[in-house]
Amino acid sequence: MQRLRGAGTVISRSLPVTQLRKKAFRSWAAVQDTYFSTKDIFETHKVVFTVGTSIASVATAWFGYTIRHLHESKVDQRLESIEKAMKNNHNLEHSEIRNIVNSGSIGIPSCIATAGTTLVVGYALGWRGGRWYANRKFRREQMKLLGQIKPKRWQLLRRSLIRPRTQDNAVTTQDGYILSMQRITVRKSGEASGNRIPVLLQHGLLMDGITWLLLPPDQSLAFLLADNGYEVWLGNTRGTKYSLGHTSLSPDDPAYWEWSWDELVAYDLPATFQYVHDQTGQKIHYVGHSLGTLVALGAFCKDQQLNRLRSAVLLSPIAYVGQILSPLARTAAENFIAEALYKADIREFNPKGKALVEVLKAVCSKPGVDCTQLLTAFTGKNCCLNASIVDVFLDHEPQSTSTKNMVHISQMIRDGTVAMFDYNNKNENMQHYGQPNPPVYSMTSIPNDLPLFLSYGGADALSDVKDVKLLLASLKDHDGDKLVVQYRDDYAHADFVMGQTAKQDVYDPLMAFLKLQ
Repeated sequence: MQRLRGAGTVISRSLPVTQLRKKAFRSWAAVQDTYFSTKDIFETHKVVFTVGTSIASVATAWFGYTIRHLHESKVDQRLESIEKAMKNNHNLEHSEIRNIVNSGSIGIPSCIATAGTTLVVGYALGWRGGRWYANRKFRREQMKLLGQIKPKRWQLLRRSLIRPRTQDNAVTTQDGYILSMQRITVRKSGEASGNRIPVLLQHGLLMDGITWLLLPPDQSLAFLLADNGYEVWLGNTRGTKYSLGHTSLSPDDPAYWEWSWDELVAYDLPATFQYVHDQTGQKIHYVGHSLGTLVALGAFCKDQQLNRLRSAVLLSPIAYVGQILSPLARTAAENFIAEALYKADIREFNPKGKALVEVLKAVCSKPGVDCTQLLTAFTGKNCCLNASIVDVFLDHEPQSTSTKNMVHISQMIRDGTVAMFDYNNKNENMQHYGQPNPPVYSMTSIPNDLPLFLSYGGADALSDVKDVKLLLASLKDHDGDKLVVQYRDDYAHADFVMGQTAKQDVYDPLMAFLKLQ
């Protein structure tokens, strides 16, 4: 673990390697993943496999008995044929008799049929049945964690979607938004909670807390942390489906959506830090992805709640976005799409809404924008996603945010700065900030002794390498033993939270970093 420490330590896989070696490595990793996944599923669901195998054995025995019965019937028929033939013709050759007898033999087909039945029935009832049962159980645990069914095994905070003010674990911000948080204290029934160190996981733009539950339990960061002795808290940004509460406003009110990530910095993150600290009595490890890193960096610049923080982990860090490569994001920003929606009084930016679908069609029709693979057009080419994970993602995401938030991010893309929301009117800016131009978030003001772990990818179209290097340049005076930087040349934006190999590539080094703090 000591290798993780050092002045601006860099864990890099950017050394030149051949494509053949990459493919061989990934193939071997896939074989290992398959082996351990199969082993884990079998050990966890022995009863299902045993029942399935037993049924397969019974079915095979029944089929074998049926084949044998048919075979004996054929033999009796052939014996009768021989007897009749001998009565009619006493001069039959020995070879002819042999042919008559052998014509009723079906020994080899019986063996093949029996073996085939064992294979098919055993696979269908044993392996596939076990996989179905395991996946079904995992989905139920996901639903438990999100409060969609009553939890029985885990001690969880309930979501504040309905009657949020009555929920014991809802976080109310200073400006009246009520945020729901889910809490994982223990993974297994009967396991003592103890005095666990809290870790707050904060999702990115157009996502919610389920970001950290998309992968299977043995690969999901939330569950891995819980298994390694941490108390895990899942944050849900205002406007997402688990944080729609407000002390006086409804999501149907346009005023509900009058915020950008400035308000997340000023209100949401401080309230969340305060709440988790009050509940646990301990300092917090923070893990953010994408927008979750931008909000954290903004708060660190203003020295908000840093006395409650142990360390911060920034996955696909977002600060400077002026060199963003995502054709979808850049085209939308340069064509003032979010501004047009805001002027049309569309305050909720709902990616699944009719208005946004029409806008997306218009953007995708622009020259140079290929939306045939929408996720790739937005995030960059992810190396390590599989179809089943993407299906789970699409079942739950994307989530809503405010149109004003999208305007703010578009301003950052066009201007290349990390500044507060620009009202494009000096009088309005004066009214809000006391100066004609919006204040800048100074990354150099982040405390040099704050333990930081940054992980970014070479294929990331949202957290571009050049933009990340600007952030790292602003951290050049950071204490050498407090900064760890990891670079994955093949990772794109979604790989850090949905990639099959994220556990060994990112999460294991991440947890090693946490243990040192």
